[in-house]
Amino acid sequence: MIAGYKQVIAHALETFEGVLDEPPPTYGDERFVLPHATRATSCLNSNTDHAHIVHPIRGILAGIIPTVTMNSLADVLDEMTAAGELVDSLPDQAVRCLACGHRCLIREGRRGICQVRFNQTGELRVPWGYVAALQCDPTEKKPFYHFLPGSDTLTFGMLGCDFHCSYCQNWVSSQALRDPASNAVRDTLRQLEPEQIIQRGIQMGAKIVGSSYNEPLITSEWARAIFAEGQAAGLKCVYISNGNATAEALDYLGPYLSGYKIDLKTMQDRQYRQLGGVLQHVLDTIQSAFSRGLWVEVVTLIVPGFNDSTDELMDAARFIAAVSPDIPWHVTAFHKDYRMQNPENTTSDMLIRAAEIGQEAGLRYVYAGNAPGQVGEYEDTRCHQCGMTLIRRYGYVIRDYVLTDTGTCPQCESVIPGVWPENAKEVRLGSSSDVFARHPRLV
Repeated sequence: MIAGYKQVIAHALETFEGVLDEPPPTYGDERFVLPHATRATSCLNSNTDHAHIVHPIRGILAGIIPTVTMNSLADVLDEMTAAGELVDSLPDQAVRCLACGHRCLIREGRRGICQVRFNQTGELRVPWGYVAALQCDPTEKKPFYHFLPGSDTLTFGMLGCDFHCSYCQNWVSSQALRDPASNAVRDTLRQLEPEQIIQRGIQMGAKIVGSSYNEPLITSEWARAIFAEGQAAGLKCVYISNGNATAEALDYLGPYLSGYKIDLKTMQDRQYRQLGGVLQHVLDTIQSAFSRGLWVEVVTLIVPGFNDSTDELMDAARFIAAVSPDIPWHVTAFHKDYRMQNPENTTSDMLIRAAEIGQEAGLRYVYAGNAPGQVGEYEDTRCHQCGMTLIRRYGYVIRDYVLTDTGTCPQCESVIPGVWPENAKEVRLGSSSDVFARHPRLV
């Protein structure tokens, strides 16, 4: 069967060799079917002028990718699982998954919305024992601006998500088992033990370990195992999440989690449901995480025409401020990605406007992200009391840091909320010329 698939894919690629500007691949085994089947389909989809050739080949590939790629990936992932702990057992071998706000009722032989948690003869099986991505990232990339500035975060991710955002920048990881085009990611999987992951992070100088890239809530059992090792080694533990949490998941992670970055994607429930979520679940998570003593930072990706009206941005900022005016709010720039290709990219002026709305709503720490050098004071941290600039940033680079060892303003002695280093001299400083050196490092 694989041999036949390879012939069809090779034919598709050879047909458009001139378009690809590179020779078709030489296939050694079925591992090469996955990425090149996807590549062939992408090529076909972009060459509608050759419809007489495209349509017959696309029809064959449409059967290849879901059958070979998705089934193969599902089989591989199903082997890398363990018994779930965020679960209620129900009659007739059904289970209720408690990992995310969907609280899926999963009957025997079925999968949850995320696709990676499934019921096998009455037992919830959950992802375990692998990473699809493992990097040492600048902590500011998460983004966390009030959590050990200048540090590195050992960041791991698995596959799957409980949402299906059309603009997802990590769709290759998040939409596995849902979008056939993402399933070439199978070749990136690495089986590791929690202690191996933490050891590698320590060797690279990480101070934090975080779960990200896909949605961490749906892989919380694996994250907790890694966090237990990380905490024992002296690392802080954080989630970078869509915020579709449950009280049970927060209780489960509570002994290890120190920080929680939450995406607040829109203040319109109808828009949230288009992305696969429920607005109230996310609002409840922001409130609950903060009340539990976690350090919370909130991010809103500003998507023109989707969530950037003055009223909606004001609603978002007022909600956050009502929880606490000390919660940092990051407004970040959208760029065309995945299936959302219609809105124009967010400009720096749009970010500055959103940040000004946040300040008007009463938030003390508002940041305009991923536009280094283009948003003025909205990259920096200023004292809410006297206005002194305490942390100067350029992208992920800390240019200046004047907070005291106790996290106070040196001018007026106001306490600045956050998780700060015990010794201010430990903060890694740089200049704008270091922006390209301060980047994610593969582990």
